[in-house]
Amino acid sequence: MSLIIAKNLVNLEQLKSVDSRVGLIVNGKPMASTPKGTDTHTPIPHSELVEQTHAALERAGLEVEEEEHALARGGLRYFGGFALKGNDIKAEDRRLVLGLRNAHDKSFAASICIGNQMMVCENLCFSSDVKLARRHTKNILTDLPRVLSSAVSRVVSHWADMGKRIEAYKEIEVAKDRAADLIVDLVDAKAFPARDIYKAVQDFRSPRHEEFKGNSLWTLYNGITEHLKGGDLTKLPQRTMTVQSVFDTLAGHSPAIVDAEVIALPA
Repeated sequence: MSLIIAKNLVNLEQLKSVDSRVGLIVNGKPMASTPKGTDTHTPIPHSELVEQTHAALERAGLEVEEEEHALARGGLRYFGGFALKGNDIKAEDRRLVLGLRNAHDKSFAASICIGNQMMVCENLCFSSDVKLARRHTKNILTDLPRVLSSAVSRVVSHWADMGKRIEAYKEIEVAKDRAADLIVDLVDAKAFPARDIYKAVQDFRSPRHEEFKGNSLWTLYNGITEHLKGGDLTKLPQRTMTVQSVFDTLAGHSPAIVDAEVIALPA
């Protein structure tokens, strides 16, 4: 079962070669090495972020049962997925996934995304995106263990909250003509590609998986996330969270967790 669907999958050793400025070719394309820091920007090496995340998960008593890593924009952007196990994380139809984002081109802050992967269809959706710093300040590397531990501490709460969201979505019936209107609303919110509107409506009318049959908000949600697979992984957390913000209102679900940035100490 694939954890993240991406073109430029790499292993940890390849990530390290990027960070050590050793030339790396992925799918015939050279990957850029970690840039040198400046007075205002300290890049976090992708492999160091991964290793520190492993340590934070271990401190929290969470076990990584599977992980995958991908590079984009010539190695400047990174996304990793970690399927987790823990005493309070149990379900037959989904598994907890921690996503890790990092960028060397200043496009976004390093962050931990907490979400789920549905076991039937491998759809990946996130319900939080905890930024590890507003920007890569020069103290971020020193503070990384602290900020990662703070972000990881939210994992179990988000897992429980997503379970409540799923049950709420299953209780809401959606008329077939209403489904199309909702998908258009998501396009307007930049959470869904306009080119896939018809396909998503058809998936709602005739679900691909037996488990997702029925005209519920949950069925529609799975059809939508099906069409977000294989897109830009760095944008997936924001897109799925935007979908949830629209659907939560319809389902009467109020998220128990409010995210805040985990900021590095002032330089």
